[in-house]
Amino acid sequence: MDQRLRFGVTTRQDLSWTDLVKRWQYIEELGFDTVWLPDHIVSFSEPTHPLFESWTVLSALATQTSRIRIGVNVTNILFRNPVLLAKQIVTVDQISNGRLELALGSGNSAASYGMAGIDAGTVTERIDRLAEATELIDRLLRNDVTTYEGRYYQIKDAMMRPPPVQKPRPPLTIAAHRRSAMTIAAALADTWDSFGGFGLSSNECLRLTRERSQRLDECCVSVGRDPSTLARSFFAGLIVDSPWLSVEAFKHLIGRYREIGISKFNFRWPQGKDLAVFERVAHEVIPSLRTSVSD
Repeated sequence: MDQRLRFGVTTRQDLSWTDLVKRWQYIEELGFDTVWLPDHIVSFSEPTHPLFESWTVLSALATQTSRIRIGVNVTNILFRNPVLLAKQIVTVDQISNGRLELALGSGNSAASYGMAGIDAGTVTERIDRLAEATELIDRLLRNDVTTYEGRYYQIKDAMMRPPPVQKPRPPLTIAAHRRSAMTIAAALADTWDSFGGFGLSSNECLRLTRERSQRLDECCVSVGRDPSTLARSFFAGLIVDSPWLSVEAFKHLIGRYREIGISKFNFRWPQGKDLAVFERVAHEVIPSLRTSVSD
């Protein structure tokens, strides 16, 4: 398992274009490894707020950054045909000169479905669709021409020209909590991602994440994969006890999750007084944490 620590920030695309560019450039300047957008047609929590479409604005933001890796966390596979999504992936990977991170999930954006006329189906159906979409997108990004016959998707001679910059494809993260979805991650992903759950403390999320990571190990064994080859990621943006309460609170969270094998951490952009701790962590704490792991 890749134990190199990686730190990312997720920002909502509900700012003006000018302010969104400034925020992403500042996150890059602070030294973070990744920066992400959520994937909603309208805001999950505030559906009346203005919101840019994620992949469209991601391609534009790729031209306004130079080092930081970029992505949509996570892309809802219900919103786009896999061939179209694969073309978007290739396009952004080309524009960013190989800085794209790909993250896929089965979808949890209820406020958007009715507006788009999308029948989300049952959880089981969404995970089955995720399995097909992930396999298909993986093939599309690896191959020049792809034909695929599945329950949800049937394509013939789909061409990916140009191919992605990154070979054999951009790094793939699968967000999954159920065993059936974890099996998809075990079979195809480079990283598994969890957010724990809504309204939970970091301690509650830690317990759940540990249990899920152990279940993920079992899924890896079931598909013939060494569990140590699948990196683990945690989105800390939804825990109720903010990691930005203090520098020590941030260190404590990272230390506890590292103990259960988490090496990639993703946070929401902080608000108000939390920004001072966020900046101090970026300047002082994260560089020292990276050094301690590499020594």
